[in-house]
Amino acid sequence: MLEIKELSKKFKEGFSINSISFNLEQGYIMGFIGPNGAGKTTVIKLIMNLLKKDSGEIKIFDLDHIEHEREIKNRIGFVYDESHFYEDFTMRQMKSMIQPFYTKWDNTTFEKYMNEFQLNPDLKIKKLSKGMKMKFSLALALSHNAELIIMDEPTSGLDPVFRREILDILYNIIQDEKVGIFFSTHITTDLEQIADYVTYINDGNIIFSLSMDEIMEKYRIIKGGPDLLDENLRKLFLGIRETKVGFEGLLEDIENLRLFGKEDVLIEKPSLEDIMYYTKKVN
Repeated sequence: MLEIKELSKKFKEGFSINSISFNLEQGYIMGFIGPNGAGKTTVIKLIMNLLKKDSGEIKIFDLDHIEHEREIKNRIGFVYDESHFYEDFTMRQMKSMIQPFYTKWDNTTFEKYMNEFQLNPDLKIKKLSKGMKMKFSLALALSHNAELIIMDEPTSGLDPVFRREILDILYNIIQDEKVGIFFSTHITTDLEQIADYVTYINDGNIIFSLSMDEIMEKYRIIKGGPDLLDENLRKLFLGIRETKVGFEGLLEDIENLRLFGKEDVLIEKPSLEDIMYYTKKVN
């Protein structure tokens, strides 16, 4: 559904996307994570051809994203983190402006989502909260039978109740196995609830692109007292934090667990936030 091969983009300020590759298959949700400034939005703009790539290949629905741009965008639902609607328009007026761009627009589906999201179509955009604008963006994205939903920080700035509602909506969407969702966020707890795959970018480089199951099997958090570590054990960690009372570190190769006496350490499965924290310290 989405295939990125050796994609690169260099900016004059010095930041660059460095020959990155990953794939999203139909019927799955992929979370796209990384700290602020890591390149998430840049990659999405490259996918959407809002920025020109320097090299590499982007295919969507097995089609070149530039050569077949019009056809591809007719099949994509795009949800940005900020509203780009006309503030003095009502939602109904805004829908009427956007509807003609899509050959498969379904007004019945739009009305269904507006009712489900409890949105009054005659309310002006400027009267909407950020959460309501996000729901309106989703209603638009889902009303033309989009096969790929691309979302850039959709839950950023939303309160926990709205965030949970958005996640529930995405979970329901993905029950249709013909749809794929590419979901950029720095709120990793959201992804732990719904993502099938996670691609982690840091400083323009892909650190990993794995299934959630693979991630949870690959990494471990090790906690222990200050006397346990020696130089050889310290080198085993992908990242480590030491204090006067002990240490906590991220182990990438769980085969190395046998080198620690289990009675001396606490072994836990990490969160995505843990993995981001410790890998950022060394990348």
